[in-house]
Amino acid sequence: MSCHGNNATPPSPAIAPGAELIDPAAVAASFGRHPIDPRIPALVPGFDAPFFQAGLAGYSDAAMRIIARHHGCPFCITEALLDRVLLAGGRGFDKADLGDLRDNIPGGDADHPLAGQLMGSEPQEMAAAALKMLEQGARGDRHYKALAWGRWNPASLPGSRAHAQHGAQPARPVPAEAPAAPVREQSSLSPHERTFEVIDINLACPVKKISSRARGGHWLREPDGAIAILRAVRDALPARIVTSVKLRRGSDDSPEAERNFFRIFDAAYDLGYSWTTVHGRTVEQKYVGPSRWTFLRDLVRRNPDRIIFGSGDVWSVHDIFRMLAYTGVRAVSVARGCIGNPWIFRQARLMMAGAEPQPPTLAEQHAVLRRHFDLCAALHGPDRAGVLMRKFAVRFAAHHPRPDEVKRRFLTASTPTDWLQAISDLYEPPTAGASTDSRTQIPSMHAIS
Repeated sequence: MSCHGNNATPPSPAIAPGAELIDPAAVAASFGRHPIDPRIPALVPGFDAPFFQAGLAGYSDAAMRIIARHHGCPFCITEALLDRVLLAGGRGFDKADLGDLRDNIPGGDADHPLAGQLMGSEPQEMAAAALKMLEQGARGDRHYKALAWGRWNPASLPGSRAHAQHGAQPARPVPAEAPAAPVREQSSLSPHERTFEVIDINLACPVKKISSRARGGHWLREPDGAIAILRAVRDALPARIVTSVKLRRGSDDSPEAERNFFRIFDAAYDLGYSWTTVHGRTVEQKYVGPSRWTFLRDLVRRNPDRIIFGSGDVWSVHDIFRMLAYTGVRAVSVARGCIGNPWIFRQARLMMAGAEPQPPTLAEQHAVLRRHFDLCAALHGPDRAGVLMRKFAVRFAAHHPRPDEVKRRFLTASTPTDWLQAISDLYEPPTAGASTDSRTQIPSMHAIS
């Protein structure tokens, strides 16, 4: 999930009567013949398999994303970034809520295709922040602030969808600090300039500090406000830019919550959003209790022509294919199930090829832990990496024959020397030629430095 709670339920099955009878291997083989709805790679080239890595607060930085891609993940989402944090250049940011600004920057050519996830409170601010995220601040901070807090009309922005639909409109006055230079057309980003392929709007985060401030999952209680945000963002961006929405199945289990969900869900597609990713829990549930795959199944049956992705209680590679078969979603969002387990994506591709999903060898674990540490150090600095990697190590340890011993050793490691020595002591060194079954090569560290 995009926002992560400390009271999360341990791995457990979703509410999906009959899912236990599904043969994941048979389902995977069928996707080997027809891997994914062809509309998806047409929208996002490279998104070629029916699974992807979710945005995970505190985890899914460029280092984690690149490791996942090396193991066959076709598409990743950044952790959510607050619109006001982005507009302010990262100042005034509480890391307990959401990801660091730097973690939401594409990590070089190896980190694509990529969705930048955004959440916020005001339509105009969200629109300006989405534009800044897409353009990676090319126009300068003052310009985006003027768009966010001045009076502006999306139809006055050359290149925006609103401009294309309604023609040039007189620009409304903006504050004096707005740049005097003409607005650069959004479509003027040259082909070699890499940016986000998708802008994803988070209307799902259940963390209290977020929802109580009219962000994330709060909007499932106020559909008018949610729709206003979706409209503002879609109108401000070029029509060629793919947009998507992250939702939960409701704020709670009441009939009113369900009605609110469907208002927002229907509006998203009507406004031009390409897909929604729907989590099977409510906002009220946060991360406690099972998700309802039955809801996802019924949602897909009700909307057979819409692209819908599923999320919730995907803990293993077999769960990916059970969700696909049970619910009919077009792709599966893998969240907590891929922390410390990038092999889940390799295993999924192996199953689609008709092979057994092999667990990682100690040599492969050694190689991935070392590479993840190196990438983390390149992104955050060696000293910071020694601290940040602890949360990954707890999950990586589950693959080791002596998980408790490994966990204890990594939890006491803090410096780069501690980490490298622990990896050396606990794991067999990789043998000559040992590698994972991957589609791409892991990039050098300069790709994200």
